[in-house]
Amino acid sequence: MVLSRHGVDALRYSEFYGGKVELSIKVPIRGLEDFSVWYTPGVAEVCRAIMQNKDASFKLTNRWNTILIATDGSRVLGLGDIGPEASLPVMEGKSLIFKYLGGVDAIPLPVRSSTPDELISVIKALEPAVGGVNLEDISSPDCFYVQERLSELMEVPVWHDDQLGTASVVLAALINALKIVGKHVSDVRIVFLGAGASNIATANLLIKYGFDPGKMILIDSRGTLHADRSDIDVMMTRHRWKYELALKTNRDRIDGGLTEALEGADVLIAASRPGPGIITKEQIALMSSSPVVFSLANPVPEIWPWEAKDAGAAVVATGRPDFPNQVNNSLAFPAVFRGALDVRASRITPESMIAAANELAKCAEERGLSNDYIVPTMEEWEIYPRVAAAVAESISRQGNARTPLKYEEELEQATKIITRSRKIHKLLMDNEIIQPPPP
Repeated sequence: MVLSRHGVDALRYSEFYGGKVELSIKVPIRGLEDFSVWYTPGVAEVCRAIMQNKDASFKLTNRWNTILIATDGSRVLGLGDIGPEASLPVMEGKSLIFKYLGGVDAIPLPVRSSTPDELISVIKALEPAVGGVNLEDISSPDCFYVQERLSELMEVPVWHDDQLGTASVVLAALINALKIVGKHVSDVRIVFLGAGASNIATANLLIKYGFDPGKMILIDSRGTLHADRSDIDVMMTRHRWKYELALKTNRDRIDGGLTEALEGADVLIAASRPGPGIITKEQIALMSSSPVVFSLANPVPEIWPWEAKDAGAAVVATGRPDFPNQVNNSLAFPAVFRGALDVRASRITPESMIAAANELAKCAEERGLSNDYIVPTMEEWEIYPRVAAAVAESISRQGNARTPLKYEEELEQATKIITRSRKIHKLLMDNEIIQPPPP
């Protein structure tokens, strides 16, 4: 296997730095007396306060800003079931993004577990230490069960980023793409190529937003989903989440594969397997006028953007940063957790995800929409406090916040926290406490 330049650098740098993240001290230590405050005997008073009210742990410890990035390593993007140890570099990378873009202290936690219930048990047992859980890279359909069950059991928000982060950003991108092509939410026909975690979550969120489920078609490895499919009873027992969408989507019972589904469709959202050539120009040409094509497989999209445009696509998005319109869940998860943590949330609801998507879409629209600019980029760091504020306000309005905040209150607070995180990192780099990478 020939390694890419980025792959070679990742190996060398990871060995040089010994990983990507570390814990740091946030309180002053001026001498022995300070240890008596931060540890024994002074710490006993903090413990007693939390004994009387466990929610005081959100105010008196760093629990308010700490989450777990939990995985079993069973479905790592582009790599598959590689196990918990091999998944750790990905979890560290996620932790880096959480801290740099959201000011969130995220602890990488690969778990060796043999069943979904065992994974659930481990994560649930760690609840007293954290203000939230980000699930990552868990195979489908186990990921749906783990996320649902933990959300029922835990009093802090549980978020599966492969589902919910992707869905939020896809919704934001689609809101703006439809503005560009002049089509309305209630009228468009949407085809989803791939019926894995991200597309199932995206379909459900789009339905919640107001898209017509009857005008949606999902396609898995066996073809289009619909209520009359021969394996519908098996689906009901083995994959309840796919089954539920099979019943409510594809009102016309269109059978077949992608070619049949795309006839006259307005939007294609592909999250299947790396291309190119998974989608052809001839298939895109079957779509309606000015279609929208999101080809999100990594590292290579299902169809190259220029091929989709040659076939008539008006707006094209991919998952890659080197093409216009990168639909990347990194636009959502740091800010969503920033907002959720700052209000000490108990859960993150679909309404809060829609609030995040609307704010993301608004941020891009204010800069000026175009066919090649429908969502912000990760470099536009000012979007993160705004999305955090929208999420915090939504959670507070729904009664899921221990310390409710209004939009402007959270905007100010999130801006301070994220700015501080970025300033600390810059200070460490400028003073070469973080050493320059090797040549």
